[in-house]
Amino acid sequence: MPTTTITESVRQGRLLVSDGAWGTFLQEKGLPPGECPERWCLDRPEAVLEVARSYVEAGADMIETNSFGGSRLTLEHYGLADRASEVNEAAARISRNAAGPDRWVIASMGPTGKMLVTGEVTEDELYAAFREQAEALERGGADAICVETMSDAAEAAAAVRAAREHTRLEVICTFTFDLTAKGEFRTMMGLTPAEAATSAAASGAHIIGANCGNGFERMIGVVEEMRAAVPDLPILVHANAGLPRVENGATVFPETPAMMAALVPVLVKAGANVVGGCCGTTPAHIRAIKEAVGNLSP
Repeated sequence: MPTTTITESVRQGRLLVSDGAWGTFLQEKGLPPGECPERWCLDRPEAVLEVARSYVEAGADMIETNSFGGSRLTLEHYGLADRASEVNEAAARISRNAAGPDRWVIASMGPTGKMLVTGEVTEDELYAAFREQAEALERGGADAICVETMSDAAEAAAAVRAAREHTRLEVICTFTFDLTAKGEFRTMMGLTPAEAATSAAASGAHIIGANCGNGFERMIGVVEEMRAAVPDLPILVHANAGLPRVENGATVFPETPAMMAALVPVLVKAGANVVGGCCGTTPAHIRAIKEAVGNLSP
């Protein structure tokens, strides 16, 4: 494991590069539509390891884990609720193997798909599920927990608190935003970037940010709003390779590695400290982003 935390490295002036897409990459490797991606940590660990290693070879300073939908509340849909700890520990162990001693493993914890506002789940149930997941990810060798793709402040807070209170790991918290007809960025539950950032910080997140939903160009505005609201915490961005579109029945992400790399200086100027990819990004995108970051002065 690295000798410093991500936060400490950022405070020392480093600009860091994260990894790229996992779900779309696993689909390319044969994951059928509707199948549980996290199950591959048990049944196809070699394929998951190949994804992780590809981003290490591309130059990423940190890699995620194949555990986005790894809470028991999500896994119950696939009959895997009772194997949640096993799945998450395996996910972290695979990425730890790929990362080696010099790169961070930032273990993914996504939303459960259960809605607090409808009474479908309670905050206590969310907290318990996220606690189980976070503890297993730590046992598997993660360096940090990446609570990601959040839209609801209460669910995000439950995940952050569970990780902070029951592990020794750094905690990242990112939200997903859409651009409204009024030109404002909002989560599905109506949070602005400033509101999401302050909520995540208040919950105890060490690092805040945004992921999915937008390419680098739109992420610039999101980062500016977050940085203005929370000046002191590092900001991580995992952007899509542009906005998806359907071509010949297939979903395509149009931004090339060069297109994303060209926007890295502007994104960093807006306040981003860690830059990586989400849907549609590949090792080639991460390699180009790494080169662009290397060309910037600390």
